[in-house]
Amino acid sequence: MNLDDTPGDAAFRAELRQWLHTTLPTLPPRPSPDDWPARRAYDTAWQRALYGAGYASVHWDAPAARRLVYLEETERAGAPYVGANFVGLLHAGPTIAAEGSPEQRDRWLDPILRGDEVWCQGFSEPGAGSDLAALSTRAVRDGDHYVVTGSKIWTSHAEVADWCELLVRTDPAAPRHRGITWLALPMDAPGVTVRPLRTLAGSAEFAEVFLDEVRVPLSCRVGAENDGWRVTLVTLSFERGTAFAGEVIACRRTLGELARAAQDNGRWEDPSIRRALGRLHAELTALWRLVQANVSAADATGAVPASGGSVFKLRYSHARQELYDTAAEILGDDALDLGREWTLERLSSLAYTIAAGTSQIQRNIIAERVLGLPKERRD
Repeated sequence: MNLDDTPGDAAFRAELRQWLHTTLPTLPPRPSPDDWPARRAYDTAWQRALYGAGYASVHWDAPAARRLVYLEETERAGAPYVGANFVGLLHAGPTIAAEGSPEQRDRWLDPILRGDEVWCQGFSEPGAGSDLAALSTRAVRDGDHYVVTGSKIWTSHAEVADWCELLVRTDPAAPRHRGITWLALPMDAPGVTVRPLRTLAGSAEFAEVFLDEVRVPLSCRVGAENDGWRVTLVTLSFERGTAFAGEVIACRRTLGELARAAQDNGRWEDPSIRRALGRLHAELTALWRLVQANVSAADATGAVPASGGSVFKLRYSHARQELYDTAAEILGDDALDLGREWTLERLSSLAYTIAAGTSQIQRNIIAERVLGLPKERRD
């Protein structure tokens, strides 16, 4: 894997860097973290700017090295990230590109890239979080529609989403992994109720979603009926393998800011602080190399191998928590200020060992699929 810039990549890097230098100063102030309609407007406006400049589809159709250049330059410049439409851009969109029909790709991909439509993810349920295949939301065939009844939880940005990538059970008699179907749910359909959930940090980016006999057209099914678990694995491979790639660069930038803060407030003289920062530097450098390997694997095969995505997700989740625990130690009392970004990021880091598959699930995947250990007993 040679990821040195080719002449073409170097030219792309210079062009992108110049565009960011010109464009970023023209952006309006970021909205309040609690104002999700304003955040949606801000994030989709940025997506439209990327679309107009020809950068919107870099995540999807550019070679691996080009995508990494894009992530490096946008993060280093402090550009907005995908924000409210991370599900559409990093999960649903790539899944539809890989598994959808030509008509579905025509219908959904360009609106996602243009920032016209925002997606959320309806996977977890109150009784099926880590054990995703235990989901119970039902979809019953009725002519050219499915009638969906059930509920979902921890649905990110559901209150501002147009569509939801939804997992439903279409064959209750089948083994649990074989009776699942992947649907695209219109969030304005009759029978959909969204109830926001407030987090420890005070924001409400998650929600419960209740589905009461919601009619979803058959044309909104991605993949075959009862083949949704296989399609879901495609979604999860993107979620665990490449969706966090930009965040690794952001963490590396945060680490540099943290080192400077330690020098400014005198904590740099503590050998344990320098040791912690040095270990985090090595950890995040290794994680970035793993990102490069996973993105290159996706480029070669069309999907991130589950093992590579799980190895990355497991270690990144814990490294992010260690980063912000170290930040709290360096900042002292300032780390208790809920108005500071450091504090909010530390609180949000607690969810990373649960979101997108718990650390326990990732360890099981690695044990079974990488190390070849016996599968966990299910009594």
